[in-house]
Amino acid sequence: MASSCFTSDWSRRSYIWCPPPPPCNWKNRTIWTGDNLDIMRGMNSESVDLIYLDPPFNSNANYAAPIGSQAAGAAFKDTWGLDDINLAWHGEIKHEYPGLYELLNTTRATHGDSMMSYLIYIAIRLIEMKRLLKPTGSIYLHCDPTASHYLKLLMDSVFGRTSYRNEIVWKRTSAHALEHRTYSKITDRILYYSVSNKPIWNPPYDEYSKEYIKSAFRYSDKHGEYGIGDLTGGKAGSEYAYLPFGGASPSSGRAWAPPPREKFPPSARALIPKSYEDMDALEKCKALDEAGLIYWSKNRKPSYKKYLTTMKGIPAADLILNIPPVKGKEATCYPTQKPLKLLRRIICASSNTGDMVLDPFAGCATACVAAEIERRQWVGIDISPKAADLVRERTRKELGMIFKVHHRVDIPERTDLGRIIPYNSSANKKWLYGEQGGYCNGCEHHFEVRNMEVDHIIPRSKGGTDHISNLQLLCPACNSLKGTKTHEELLAMLTNKGWIKEKKAA
Repeated sequence: MASSCFTSDWSRRSYIWCPPPPPCNWKNRTIWTGDNLDIMRGMNSESVDLIYLDPPFNSNANYAAPIGSQAAGAAFKDTWGLDDINLAWHGEIKHEYPGLYELLNTTRATHGDSMMSYLIYIAIRLIEMKRLLKPTGSIYLHCDPTASHYLKLLMDSVFGRTSYRNEIVWKRTSAHALEHRTYSKITDRILYYSVSNKPIWNPPYDEYSKEYIKSAFRYSDKHGEYGIGDLTGGKAGSEYAYLPFGGASPSSGRAWAPPPREKFPPSARALIPKSYEDMDALEKCKALDEAGLIYWSKNRKPSYKKYLTTMKGIPAADLILNIPPVKGKEATCYPTQKPLKLLRRIICASSNTGDMVLDPFAGCATACVAAEIERRQWVGIDISPKAADLVRERTRKELGMIFKVHHRVDIPERTDLGRIIPYNSSANKKWLYGEQGGYCNGCEHHFEVRNMEVDHIIPRSKGGTDHISNLQLLCPACNSLKGTKTHEELLAMLTNKGWIKEKKAA
């Protein structure tokens, strides 16, 4: 039987795979330690094929790995309030995504500050992730029912509602004792979106159960185990498809529809004439019969032999019941660790060999390890340096090998913006002065060009570039007040000082 999509036939002892250089400004097998927003802002656009993120769930709980475990030292809090986010992000979202801004305000009214704060944190990062994805790229957001409905609306706003593909439900644990008069909570949600309507897609399949194989493939011959497949289909468009074959005729409204040669194993395929695909339906039926590939029932009803080795399995559904939670040797004791089998399925389905996979909340690096196993390139980001240690330890344990992991703590510098002139050049200053009409982009007062200063909207320390799209003119007072903060933070400070009206910084 053909292996399932998440089973690799790659030999661990023949590791000679050398992927082509990616259109990105980092090396394969890179783990960053730091704020993923700042780091993603420094990454090249359209450089990633697949993003999987497993962010905090807003579960109102704090997590830490046990002392002495493989993941010891890894911890994060999953409680949210307005103090946990940069409120200037709210202003950035209002400017770029007004619909999303209204959603956040509605969320605050219906669910309180905690949920709005959490969604602002996720939204500002999803905006960057959309920029990083290639036109054929996909994104999977792992969450639980606490926030999944809000997150779906958020992703509809950022990626567009037509980019929604599936909400996958994964049974992550077995039923346990009920609390607080609720049903047992045993599932997670995975929201799957694509950039376009033609994403990379390799249909995943589940293996057949032993019971199903025993009942559906109960016959065998020299080509292997087989079941019986329907030899008829809809209207075939040829008169020969309705003529009797071996004394049998297709039922009313049906026509002979023999399968293509690829539906048979190689040994059986060798017995089928090379001209098979050019034959009409009746001739194909006769050719299959002569090759011994037709099964005749006792009442002389013909079917084709459907061999187990040619079947891919059961098409995977949006309900995953057969991937258990992490246990045994795979467990690192990292809080919220997800199973490798789940990540391998996602990676195989929505990327190809050599593609670039990004996990911006790398945690214990499961997505990175899964990408390595499936011969993908990968990059991970996590606020904790423990992720870099874990990916080294886990790849050595899972693959039996050691290779160089590039651990970085800097902010990458984009290389996809073309030639960039010095940010404070007179050319930039003149162009910006014309664009802004001579007004400071902070306090909105008019100044002569010689009294204006070129400023980064997003500071370079937070992933901003010297590209003209990230530059503005400020008066000396506003530029001094802003310092290394973002433009939206400047507007918030100016509002507090009463220098500008509140509507500008909202």
